[in-house]
Amino acid sequence: MNASYLIAIDGSEPSLKAVDHVIGELTNMAYKPLVYLVNVQSALSSNVTRFIDLKTVEDFHREEGEAALANAKEKLTLAGIVFTSHILVGEAAPSLIEFAQNKGCRMIVMGVRGLGSVTGLFMGSVTTKVVQLSPVPVLLIK
Repeated sequence: MNASYLIAIDGSEPSLKAVDHVIGELTNMAYKPLVYLVNVQSALSSNVTRFIDLKTVEDFHREEGEAALANAKEKLTLAGIVFTSHILVGEAAPSLIEFAQNKGCRMIVMGVRGLGSVTGLFMGSVTTKVVQLSPVPVLLIK
């Protein structure tokens, strides 16, 4: 059984709390499963991409993704946790779910901002979509 974890990383403080939680969970485990750090970059609109070459667009997504992943990678490295990092381009929720399913992840871990329930209802956030659509268990860290 693959016991890997996917941690959704957007570079925010809540996503780093998700990393801290996973580190805490894995610290005392004899077998430490692989962790996938995943950042999803929004695709640029065709209005932008028709004026910019593909390499420039790819470089932009890579640089933005690496910036978002940097602190999470440092935390996992310092904790001695084995991980791989991935930058995807597309709509965040379906991209995260598809990645988790393809890798056989046992769980998607996401940080959430401390929004009130009314704000959360009207937000239509990535977190809400992942929770609603994912067949993979989702752990939300506040």
